[in-house]
Amino acid sequence: MSSKDTFRIKFWGVRGSVPCPGPTTVRYGGNTTCMEINCGNRIIIIDAGTGIRELGINLIQRGQKVEADLLFTHTHLDHVNGFPFFGPFYNPNNKFNLFAGHLQHDHSIENVLKEMIITEPMFPVPASVILGSCSFTDFNSGETLDLGDDIVVETAPLNHPNGACGYRVNYRGKVISVITDTEHPEEGFDENVLKLAKDADVMVYDSAYTDEVYHNFKGWGHSTWQEAVKIAKEANVTKTVLFHHDPSHNDNKMDEIAEEAAAARFGTEPAREGMVIKVL
Repeated sequence: MSSKDTFRIKFWGVRGSVPCPGPTTVRYGGNTTCMEINCGNRIIIIDAGTGIRELGINLIQRGQKVEADLLFTHTHLDHVNGFPFFGPFYNPNNKFNLFAGHLQHDHSIENVLKEMIITEPMFPVPASVILGSCSFTDFNSGETLDLGDDIVVETAPLNHPNGACGYRVNYRGKVISVITDTEHPEEGFDENVLKLAKDADVMVYDSAYTDEVYHNFKGWGHSTWQEAVKIAKEANVTKTVLFHHDPSHNDNKMDEIAEEAAAARFGTEPAREGMVIKVL
């Protein structure tokens, strides 16, 4: 990527909860959450689920020093379980800026990764080997991050157990919004979600469930594809990408959701591993 006019998102992992690779999830993928956003020659990675491993392999194959900003929506296992398997971390010549805005009390993103993910007896490689290429920034959800090079990231808290942070990436007059994981209110709209989604060119939204089964999972911190459509209409979103697919939804179920969602609102489709959406 070299053109300043490049603004795109690529999906490396689209599942929630747990990886589910196998013959019934080939078309949509079985890795957990990871996205790559390219703003010109800058790389923004969102979340470090198991999909980040393939992203790491791809970045190494590009044959150049890797520099990127890694934004965590939160640190539940499905969003960090690929973290120590991201190959570029192991090259100290690379550079990664890690951000998290959901943590509270005495937690920091550096300590969470060191104490919960890459520590004995959970992982054999010392944290110092993995984190030598990393710097860390903790912020409060709701703050705006100026990443330079015309990249401004607005943030907002999401309705999810233990907290989560949504991101609105602004670049050269265009917007990609990432809203996962979050649970919608019983009536009306979450104002934080509407703020993140307003006039977005692309909105990625937590659609783990359908309205028909949502009552079985109320309070779990997730939403439905039908809510994604409602928000897209209210916020004037151009393209809506359904995300954080439930691991029980095989390819046939996802095809069914894809057909219904596209009929409900033009420009709505489920995320698939490897899918690229270009905004510029």
